Amino acid sequence: MGFRSLRVINDDTIAGGGGFGTHPHRDMEIITYILRGALQHRDSMGHEAVLKAGDVQRISAGTGISHSEVNYSPIEPVHLLQIWIQPERSGVKPAYAERSFGQGTAHPGLTLVASHGGRDGSISIHQDADVWLGRLAKGATVTQSLGPERHAWLQVAEGELQLNGQTLSTGDGAAVSRESALTLTATKPSQVLLFDLN
Repeated sequence: MGFRSLRVINDDTIAGGGGFGTHPHRDMEIITYILRGALQHRDSMGHEAVLKAGDVQRISAGTGISHSEVNYSPIEPVHLLQIWIQPERSGVKPAYAERSFGQGTAHPGLTLVASHGGRDGSISIHQDADVWLGRLAKGATVTQSLGPERHAWLQVAEGELQLNGQTLSTGDGAAVSRESALTLTATKPSQVLLFDLN
């Protein structure tokens, strides 16, 4: 648990009607990515939303929030990744954001979904970290550069691929340091999250 500012990645499948009741957080950037199904969100800031496949949600817990996350369907499961990133400073004002990045169809390259300052249409987070989403068709290859003194974590949400020649499958994660570039080649249709960390 913990690589650089990346604290947790929870890979959750929630049965129909199930979920996490209201519970508190503070001083954490909480990012949720929906792989399939629908998730109902409520929080102490008054936000209510139903997140669907391809949606990314960010909660900056800051000085403190409470929230619940429940499967919106009484029968169909919901599959999601929930990520905790330690913020660059404590005590920020709590905030909420969400954005849809479309359904899980393959498209070339990586899409920036969260970043410090929210550049290029991504969601803003309180940390010097970039979160990239990749949806790769079988045989697709993408290369991402990694700056000096930067580190990366690759999480395979589904599928199978080669990362700089190493085979990774659904549920695998890889910590990367002292590399200037990451080359991903999908051997099966794949979805990944790539974290560029300081």
